[in-house]
Amino acid sequence: MVSIIKATEAHSAMLSEIAKKTFIESHGSSASPEDINTYVAEKYSTDILRKELREQANNYYILYYNGQAAGYSKVVLNSPFSGSSRENIAKLERLYLLKEFYNQNLGSELFEFTLNFIKGNNQSGIWLFVWKENQRAVNFYTKNGFTIIGSHDFKISETHSNPNHQMLLDFV
Repeated sequence: MVSIIKATEAHSAMLSEIAKKTFIESHGSSASPEDINTYVAEKYSTDILRKELREQANNYYILYYNGQAAGYSKVVLNSPFSGSSRENIAKLERLYLLKEFYNQNLGSELFEFTLNFIKGNNQSGIWLFVWKENQRAVNFYTKNGFTIIGSHDFKISETHSNPNHQMLLDFV
């Protein structure tokens, strides 16, 4: 059974654990272990996530499968990308599923829920960054109608960045 709930500050510790694990599972080979571990510690601590959950702009959702947290998404509404004058466009900052839950269509369920949330908030599209070497994610977004519109260097550390595609799903 699948359920998806809006995350609150009470979920910050659990969300921190899932965020760390999913980032390492999907990006762990993209830089040195030291760089990855430092990045994860700085970006996905319980305190950082608690602070993000307090900010009204951040919309976190947790997907549960058979009562177990399996993944999460983070959306920022009204977040235009650089060079865009559109105000009613959402940024999909994160859509992660724990590896043990792959191949059960759960990523698609979380995406569909997130898509409906975004459309329900009168957004005209979604944009995101995805690591170019994460072919599974690139294929997922392409299959769901996203197109590549640019590129971005995602900074992991002072000495390492990952090349990312910038992708867009336009509703208009």
